[in-house]
Amino acid sequence: MKERISLEGVELWLLPQKAIYWPEERRLFIADTHFGKISHFRKHGIKVPAEAAKQNLLKLEELLLATQAKEVYFLGDLFHSDLNREWLGFKQVIALFPATEFHLIGGNHDILDELSYYRARLKYHPQGLKLGPFFLSHEPLEESDGYNLCGHIHPGVRLKGSARQSLRLACYYFNHRQGILPAFGEFTGTHVLKIKKQDQVFVIAEDRVIEIS
Repeated sequence: MKERISLEGVELWLLPQKAIYWPEERRLFIADTHFGKISHFRKHGIKVPAEAAKQNLLKLEELLLATQAKEVYFLGDLFHSDLNREWLGFKQVIALFPATEFHLIGGNHDILDELSYYRARLKYHPQGLKLGPFFLSHEPLEESDGYNLCGHIHPGVRLKGSARQSLRLACYYFNHRQGILPAFGEFTGTHVLKIKKQDQVFVIAEDRVIEIS
């Protein structure tokens, strides 16, 4: 179940799939997919189920089908390492949506050459991109030409219950000048944020997005 938020006079949908949809413009924002990370881990002897890589790509395909977005903006760290099978799988998913325009905002893990992005039908923006009232970047910016939508942090919160129980959940985080998207990819971890009273935070719990502040 999605949640809605209004930023700069624009209604955005916060999706449980860890992506933001701008319905009026049919634009989809996704941060930190880290495709290739699971294969990279396995190559170096770290025991991660191979099926997880397929699930990440399947989640992307299902999200594109569900939203029918005409434009998709990856907010950096699209691919985690050198070329491997996951890049081929990603290109195959993209090829299923010839009418959709795909953009990549450069992130610190986006180390492939620009030709690789071009061949995957990605328009590459290494310095960020102004889009309507928003400025898209990978890392959070202190100053930007518009409300800053970004990733990089992999935001999360720790919820505490009775009997010293606690639960760490990925979240969307918004303050007066920027919004930070949760990491789309699996096995990316979360960074617990310090939340201020005026901030808006939405956690992702199973198939729901829930505002907690």
